Amino acid sequence: MGRVKTRKINEFLWEIPAEGDMRVPGRIYADDFTMKILREETQSVQWDALMQVRNVACLPGIQTASLAMADIHPGYGFPIGGVGAFDMDEGVVSLAGVGFDINCGVRTMVIDLPLEDIVKKKESLADELFRAVPAGVGSTGSLKLSLSEIDRVLTEGARFPLERGFGVKGDLEYIEENGVVAGADPSCVSGTAKQRQFKQIGTLGSGNHYLEVQYVEEIFDRNAAEIFGLRDGTVVASIHTGSRALGHQIGTDYQKILAAASGRYALKIPEAELVAAPIRSDEGKRYIAAVMAGINCGFANRQAVSGTVRKVFEKFFSLGEESIRNLYEVGHNNLKFETHDVSGTNKRLLVHRKGATRAFAAGSTGVPSRYAGAGNPVLVGGTMGTASWILVGTEKGMKETFGSSVHGAGRLKSRKGALKEYRGSDIINDLSAGGMAIRVQGARSAAEEAPGAYKNVDRVVAIMEGAGVSRRVARLRPIICIKG
Repeated sequence: MGRVKTRKINEFLWEIPAEGDMRVPGRIYADDFTMKILREETQSVQWDALMQVRNVACLPGIQTASLAMADIHPGYGFPIGGVGAFDMDEGVVSLAGVGFDINCGVRTMVIDLPLEDIVKKKESLADELFRAVPAGVGSTGSLKLSLSEIDRVLTEGARFPLERGFGVKGDLEYIEENGVVAGADPSCVSGTAKQRQFKQIGTLGSGNHYLEVQYVEEIFDRNAAEIFGLRDGTVVASIHTGSRALGHQIGTDYQKILAAASGRYALKIPEAELVAAPIRSDEGKRYIAAVMAGINCGFANRQAVSGTVRKVFEKFFSLGEESIRNLYEVGHNNLKFETHDVSGTNKRLLVHRKGATRAFAAGSTGVPSRYAGAGNPVLVGGTMGTASWILVGTEKGMKETFGSSVHGAGRLKSRKGALKEYRGSDIINDLSAGGMAIRVQGARSAAEEAPGAYKNVDRVVAIMEGAGVSRRVARLRPIICIKG
């Protein structure tokens, strides 16, 4: 059973009973196979997601439960796939509950082209996209900014690159929060963070970030698919990236600040990575304002990348702008002030989603009016050569998970472990032989992100549907993959 006690609630839900310093129980969405893997991981102190779920349950002001979605794997402090909601008066804001890639997320755009047109030209299209979209560590974007303009990015979000010609006005309606959050304060972001970012707007970055051209392989919920405008064979382009160097620097800068705050306010923190500050403290307010700025940076970055992708498709296939529309964009490393039902009472909470996606159900506030009958699309990134998914949230999910679901497959092996097991050149050759056009900056990235280094994404989304938290709408199969 490992170092953390668990008990099975039902086929798709497990619980860590509240004991010791835990203020609430831990709840993990998993099947027997997934729990077996998690228990095996507990043999390593450095790779123990269950202990991280337990530790988060000890934080002051946490509500209902420390939650882990089915893509759970160890992260920094919080498990990736983790969700924690905190009372505004008694609760804390935790750096680990956001992480260092603030507002990492996915945008998916629908391309009005026959699938066969993409398949016939996939290699040359892949070359064009690889040339046009900067990727890799230290890459620089086509949206050149001065340091003073960075402050506008941090307050205006997706609107800033849109005004510079990246994308079309209709994009904003189909971005979470319409592409900009309130409460951002650039003065709470260091000059170092801004300096690192001013050439990186419009870049993919490295690691698990990607640009993929995909198609709808199978539809599971015809009603939701129709509302989203998806059919069998629909072509889409999906972009997975975040706030780049700025988000990472915000995390680095506030580690020491929140560590000092944890001591100053005598917070009982179970381990060093969970440094935090009371939500209403000066340190907490400044960190939240910095994170909101990072969220806006992530929105701006994806808007710039998607604008570049749009231009490539328009030129390559002689398309008009009406032939490409933004299906949706949603982040999965975020802080959000939201109102949720806690024990029968609506409460304003600060919700941390670390590698978890907002999954608001049909009729919820914040869902685009066109999608009101389905809920916001939940964009779940897969792995190279496997599949990605579009889900929707449910009323049960609104009550159980604060309107949250999975964000991806979830790692099975660390990047270091993947490098020991896989050769990047072999991965590239195998994917190419399977019919996918893949472009990467280096073979090392392909090895780190090998499909075998991740869980089975089909199993992950099936667990969430089995638990009643979210529902499968469509599976997407990749044709082209661009990575840093």
